[in-house]
Amino acid sequence: MPVGIISVKSPTQFRIGAVAVTAVFVLSLAAATATTTNVIFSFSEDDGEYADTDLETDDAGNIYGTTVLGGDFASGTVFKLSPTLNGWVQTVLYSFTSGADGGEPYKGVTLDREGNLYGTAVAGGSGSCEGGCGVVYKLTNSGGTWTQTVIHAFTGGNDGSGPGARVTVDPNGNVYGMTPTGGAYGLGTIYKIHHEPNGTWTFSVIHAFTGGADGATGSAGRMILRNGHLYGAATAGGIYGSGVIFELTPRRGPQEWAFRRIYSFRGQPDGSFPYGALLFDGSGNIYGTTYYGGANGIGAVYKLSPRSIGEWNERVLYSFQEGSDGNSPIGNLVSDTAGNLYGTTSEGGLGSGTIFKLTPIRRQWVETVVHSFQGPPDGAFAYNGMVVDRFGNFYGATVHGGDNDDGSIYQFTP
Repeated sequence: MPVGIISVKSPTQFRIGAVAVTAVFVLSLAAATATTTNVIFSFSEDDGEYADTDLETDDAGNIYGTTVLGGDFASGTVFKLSPTLNGWVQTVLYSFTSGADGGEPYKGVTLDREGNLYGTAVAGGSGSCEGGCGVVYKLTNSGGTWTQTVIHAFTGGNDGSGPGARVTVDPNGNVYGMTPTGGAYGLGTIYKIHHEPNGTWTFSVIHAFTGGADGATGSAGRMILRNGHLYGAATAGGIYGSGVIFELTPRRGPQEWAFRRIYSFRGQPDGSFPYGALLFDGSGNIYGTTYYGGANGIGAVYKLSPRSIGEWNERVLYSFQEGSDGNSPIGNLVSDTAGNLYGTTSEGGLGSGTIFKLTPIRRQWVETVVHSFQGPPDGAFAYNGMVVDRFGNFYGATVHGGDNDDGSIYQFTP
């Protein structure tokens, strides 16, 4: 399985090195529970294909995401799913051309306060990269008409290249993201695109990964903005070569942000290769998944607890076991009101990945497989986690499966 953007037949792959890591693992219960998982939309080439996308929801219950391929020019789409009395209706908001507008948009879009969408595309644009170095784009919603604007086209130089991570938008409309390659050391960047009062955009690199203790290759998960600080993951590098979790703190002066490594993964039996987004709980603890590592080297779920000095305390909550419980998670986690954690694995189960649940019981975490993807007409290969809307519904995407094996959107009911 290639590393980076991981796929059975991935159209664009980031060549990222990684190792293995993780500790503490507990009991796995691979039994089905009284939950339901239903495919609510199946992609076809015309409306999109290969949905390697995190999902976004709005207050009306609409779902937004991207497909890497398909659409009018076979270069990917941004889509919207709207609930109706007769089921879900899909609308393609934009089809990429792989020209100046970009192509192959991975990992979905982010809504701002005005209902506009922001995202990245790994190809197209301009720069020195074959096929283009990728772009950050905005889709402006004007009364239901969507207009695409490129707010930064990467050059492949110090600004980075191949942006495949979902972006973060702050309350002032500034956009933050990561690249897996390019930058001053060729190992990726963290960037900010400032929204000027006159409507223009100013790009700046706020950290260039060195491949040393700070890590290498920004992960595909969206960075979390919490109390003015940014938190995210680098998939490789770090003290032990197994990836890091970092914090960026705003400050005055020419160096606008201070980078701090808050955890260095150590390799098996610790976690390794943190690829998805982070999840905070109300106490400030961080939860996430790693693609490698754990007691068996095939992925883990971890928890980080803050310390005022030094790296945070880490505990591996679960190590995947290469059986029906699934393996190789690369998506984010979500939680329910009872404190249970839910996530997906990109492989394992009945062969096409799983949805799993982790339940805290007497200071341990018990894993249960709540759905095994089976392929068409069910979903197959969940390369992303799920989103919970304001009504408590869980939604996710798969890159294959659905009626046409071109990918699907599913609803999961715990």
